[in-house]
Amino acid sequence: MRLWIGSVLLLLVWCGPVTILAETPLGVRPLHKGLEAALTSLPPHTHLLLDQAAIEQFLVELDGRPPDWPKIYGQGHHDPDHDERLFALNRKRDARREGKAPLQWLIAFVWLGELSQFDDQNGGFRVALGPKFNRTDWGEVRFKYEDLPATLVALAGEETARLKERLHHGERVDVDVLMTGHLIQEESLVYDFSHEEEGRGLIMPVVRIEAVEFVLKGGLGRHE
Repeated sequence: MRLWIGSVLLLLVWCGPVTILAETPLGVRPLHKGLEAALTSLPPHTHLLLDQAAIEQFLVELDGRPPDWPKIYGQGHHDPDHDERLFALNRKRDARREGKAPLQWLIAFVWLGELSQFDDQNGGFRVALGPKFNRTDWGEVRFKYEDLPATLVALAGEETARLKERLHHGERVDVDVLMTGHLIQEESLVYDFSHEEEGRGLIMPVVRIEAVEFVLKGGLGRHE
């Protein structure tokens, strides 16, 4: 009897790592045909930061009002006090932000994506990422991610063959990459200036990613 029990326990220990390795990686997710389908997979208390109004309200909850960007910018990058003013802005707002409720919120935002080559190992399409810049009255907002899975793969199911054909014919297949997570406490918002437009403020919420979802943009399309 003891030998039998010992054999069973040994089998369970040996099988344990196999079960863990068989779990689907965080970055391998279904390709949803619409945003609503993707949103249903999120916890009900998630704060959706998907449009200008929601993003601005989020910033108000955290920091009250926009910075005085023209004053901080001064004479621009060649102004000897420019960097110090920007540093002081970040330091002051970091201190005031401590204990604010949104630091504990689960938030969702979007980056831009594009399907690339088919990943045979995971059975889906690799997703290439690009940032999304959100125009607001506070300045441009670009969410910055931390701990995003190194491999992002969208599983298209029965539509795989059709999407392969589109890619084969050189068609671009765009997706939205819906990311959820919490602000990183010690660097929750970073204030900077846009590199694209002189004097325009840039705000980067820094988010530790806990889940991703993929949403096909513009439907499945059809190659003639």
